[in-house]
Amino acid sequence: MRSSTLRWLVLLASILIMLIIAVQLFWLNKVYSFEQKTFNTNVVKSIRGLYEDIDLVDTRSNHLQDLIEQPNTDYYLFRVENYYPEDSIASYLKHELNDFDVLTDAYLGYYHAGSLDYNYTRYINAAASRYGSEGINLSVYNRKHNYLMLYFPHRNKYILQQMNFWFISSAVLFVVLIGLAVILFFFYRQRFLAEVQKDFVNNFTHEFKTPLAVMKISAEVLLQDKIATQPDRLRKYATIVENQTQHLQEQVERLLQIARSDRRDLPIQKKQVPLRELIEQAVAKMQPLIDEKKAEVNIPIDEDQNIELYADRGHLELAIVNLLENALKFSVKPHIIISIGHEDGNIYISVKDNGIGIEKKYQKRLFKKFYRVPTGDVHNVKGFGLGLNFVKRIIDAHHGSIKINSLPGIGTEFRLILPASVNS
Repeated sequence: MRSSTLRWLVLLASILIMLIIAVQLFWLNKVYSFEQKTFNTNVVKSIRGLYEDIDLVDTRSNHLQDLIEQPNTDYYLFRVENYYPEDSIASYLKHELNDFDVLTDAYLGYYHAGSLDYNYTRYINAAASRYGSEGINLSVYNRKHNYLMLYFPHRNKYILQQMNFWFISSAVLFVVLIGLAVILFFFYRQRFLAEVQKDFVNNFTHEFKTPLAVMKISAEVLLQDKIATQPDRLRKYATIVENQTQHLQEQVERLLQIARSDRRDLPIQKKQVPLRELIEQAVAKMQPLIDEKKAEVNIPIDEDQNIELYADRGHLELAIVNLLENALKFSVKPHIIISIGHEDGNIYISVKDNGIGIEKKYQKRLFKKFYRVPTGDVHNVKGFGLGLNFVKRIIDAHHGSIKINSLPGIGTEFRLILPASVNS
């Protein structure tokens, strides 16, 4: 599984985990609201039961909602017209609260309208309460009638205790989900590190394959008996071997730099590069393969067309070599044109061939690692699908872009667009 696919799976899993946590928090809030409403309902039922147990009002025509107020979350105020001893009211009220499962302590106070204060206050304990009587001053709400005040000082704590099962199950779920997220993170990290190692080996193989192929062809030419009588040709292929050896040494150093670098971008060192000279050097390195394929390579660049680019010479040359290699691979009788010029304030390098072309549906995936375009009847083309990916990395490191113009059966043009500014 490639890192991009795994990254999407980890992202989707993370989103799913966050959604589950959000839903769980939503339901915890819903349960808390439900418990609050249930508490209110049970308290009102208890007060109604108290009205049925003793005649606190003279007339029964009043609706219950007209007799009961809730001026504050923890306070319940209900009207009384007839006085009853506090012990009787406390006893009946405690019984009603227990019947309706209001199992937390409360304070009862009798407010007299004439004195504008409570005549008495009484603590009502509960079997499930963990708290004792405290010195609490009940809030006074001035009314024109007498009333009984019922105050629950530990209401929220009691409701939260009722939700213990939900809290424990949610905590277990959160621990499991967080553990799963940590496992996914470390799994992705290990897969990523393994992929980086694999990519390095594959890149290493790819970057050495072409120079070794050139050296092999050059060695075969140098081993021919008649080469001794052709000093110019001998010097030419010996120079090619020397250049390729130097190229391999440079690539070893570059790959070691990439391996040591913690960055995903290529480490580049920019300087002024004459493009015509760079292209000619890249073509010279590919000359043995060009000769073998009997290819025609044209560089329609005038000597006075002295375009220079602020770039990493070695990497940019490597990008051109990779494009040349692809053009030679996918053409029966290769005819390659390499040109340069200005475009929209940038500088372009164009590599155009007469190969088999690339269908539009494959072009978006062309620069992905290990992706190889189906080649139809061409079965002898080898490679790891890394060349164009490496070209893309080089151009991205220069903050440039790549354009592809291709027609199946006609050919393909790769146009490297690079910033002309020295500070890019």
